[in-house]
Amino acid sequence: MGADGMTNIAKMRDLGIIKTANVPCSTDDPVSEILKTLGSDDFALVILFIAPCADFSKIEGHSFDVFGDTPVIGCTTAGEITCDGYSERNIVAVAFPKSHFDARLNFIPDVNKMDGQHMIDGIIRNRKRLAIHNPKWTHEFNFLLVDGLSRQEDKITSSLSVGLGPVPLFGGSAGDGVEFKNTFIFYQGKRHRSAAVLTQFRTSCPIKVFKTDHLVPTNQRMVVTKADPDNRIVTEINAAPAAREYARILGKDPEQLTAFTFAAHPVVVRIGGHHHVRAIQQVADNGDLVFFSAIDEGLVLTLAEPLDMNDHLQTEFAKLSEHKKPDAILACDCILRRLEAQEKQMTGALSKTMHDNNVIGFSTYGEQFNSMHVNQTMTGVAIYPPEETP
Repeated sequence: MGADGMTNIAKMRDLGIIKTANVPCSTDDPVSEILKTLGSDDFALVILFIAPCADFSKIEGHSFDVFGDTPVIGCTTAGEITCDGYSERNIVAVAFPKSHFDARLNFIPDVNKMDGQHMIDGIIRNRKRLAIHNPKWTHEFNFLLVDGLSRQEDKITSSLSVGLGPVPLFGGSAGDGVEFKNTFIFYQGKRHRSAAVLTQFRTSCPIKVFKTDHLVPTNQRMVVTKADPDNRIVTEINAAPAAREYARILGKDPEQLTAFTFAAHPVVVRIGGHHHVRAIQQVADNGDLVFFSAIDEGLVLTLAEPLDMNDHLQTEFAKLSEHKKPDAILACDCILRRLEAQEKQMTGALSKTMHDNNVIGFSTYGEQFNSMHVNQTMTGVAIYPPEETP
């Protein structure tokens, strides 16, 4: 595994244009230490990926004192991706210098009460302002952070897509380790529940937004026959109790289903000619299955089996580096991928692959890609050096 946060030494990796730093949760003054490590560049935005063990009294409000007018956003994590790969108990900072990036924020304080048209209007206005402010920069992308326990990611991504036009979006859902109790979005010095923040970027750097998973559908199908869509709960599969039927199909004891089981044996749905994971979060006390994303009665679920995760990830990164190696890859990586890596003792190999490809980011409770909320994937943006110095 990567850095485990057991030492109070800040780490930095110079990725070229993007600046990164990480400090252990136990650091006395983490925000000041992060700024000192990042250096004195003028930043358009700083993103903080914050382990749930962090003492927020040392973070909330203090970002204003330390970063001044620089916007600061972030979220709690289900694990971090530092310069050393998979890590835990860290606060990771990703900073975007004004020399190559401009950013506009769209904050949603309560995703349950989002005014979709107001958000769309704001997105369109921001995109015009970004173009006017930096007419020679031609590359754009959107980054979304959402409360991972809000159950509103599907609705949000679908609603926002109307205003995004051709600009790609990726993102991740805030996590809480494997506790599933307290997830927060961090925005301008404070943490918020049931919130989201969309960042619109314009940059001189070529970019590629991507989504990848290492799962292959099998011929084993099952039908959701009873569900509670609002709470992402499946009560029955194939007219039988959900957890019991899922376990029967796998040939396992329903009393022994764990997060590792769900990571190793995901289910997918076919939408628009492509399969997308509908990951299982946990078994409820009554035997229902709780999902990470939208679920409904009548949905046909297909059991999927994983390829070798590290071989697959190396292949995907090779595609991103086909013409030029990215300066950095900002990634949102599902918690179930991390759990599978732990179960199969692949954490070290995957960490090396991410280190070698300049990956920084966090483990999520779900990922966003354009108009969809997905699971058990890695979504992200590869950021390449500009063709010319701006």
